[in-house]
Amino acid sequence: MKPKITINGNKVDWQERMTVRDALKLMNYTFPMLVIKVNGKLIPKSDYDSTHIPVGADVMVIHLISGG
Repeated sequence: MKPKITINGNKVDWQERMTVRDALKLMNYTFPMLVIKVNGKLIPKSDYDSTHIPVGADVMVIHLISGG
């Protein structure tokens, strides 16, 4: 059985050295204004390429929407 992570409640296959950016591509998240948490820790956009997601992690992707 392949190791998994959870992204917004969806179980997906984990890949060795998977980064936040990799997870966003995997889920086709392209919205420009996102808030990302990995196991409850806020990940700055500047760290998307360098933050590796551990096996079994819970990743939350929140789309920010503004309006008036």
